[in-house]
Amino acid sequence: MADTTKKKMRWVKIAVPILVTLLLLAISVAGYLYYEMSSLKKDSPAVAEEDVQKLVEEVGELIVLPTDEMPTVATVAEPEKLKDQAFFANAKAGDRVLLYTNAKKAILYDPEAHKIVEVAPINLGPDATKTTPEPGVAGASDETGT
Repeated sequence: MADTTKKKMRWVKIAVPILVTLLLLAISVAGYLYYEMSSLKKDSPAVAEEDVQKLVEEVGELIVLPTDEMPTVATVAEPEKLKDQAFFANAKAGDRVLLYTNAKKAILYDPEAHKIVEVAPINLGPDATKTTPEPGVAGASDETGT
C-alpha cells in the first residue's frame, strides 16, 4: 500500500506543475487574443476612414471630385448580380463604388487598373422617378467614410 501512495504522490508532483503551466499558458493566450480584438475594434473606424481617404485621393487623380463631402464607399462583391443595371455592366469583383449623396454622383472605380469604369448621376429622392438605377444594392459590401 505504501508503494501505491508513493506512486500517487509522484504523479501529483508531476501533474500539478504541468497543469499550472498549461493554465497560465491558456490565460496568457486568452489575454493576448482579447487585447488584439479590442485594438482591432478601436482601429476599425480609423482604418476604414483612412482607406476611404486613400481611395478618394486615387480617384481624385483621375476625375474632379466633390470636396464638400466624403463618399459612402462600397465594394463590388458579386458583379453577376448587378449586370442587369447599366451602371454595373462593366463591373468586376473588387471594383469600388463611391457614392456622393449631396452631389448626387456615383463613380465606379477599378483599383487594379487605376481607371474609372463608370460615372452616373444618382437619384435619392423618395418620390422621384428612377431613370438611373441606384448603384450598390445587391452584390456590394458597404464601407462608410464620414
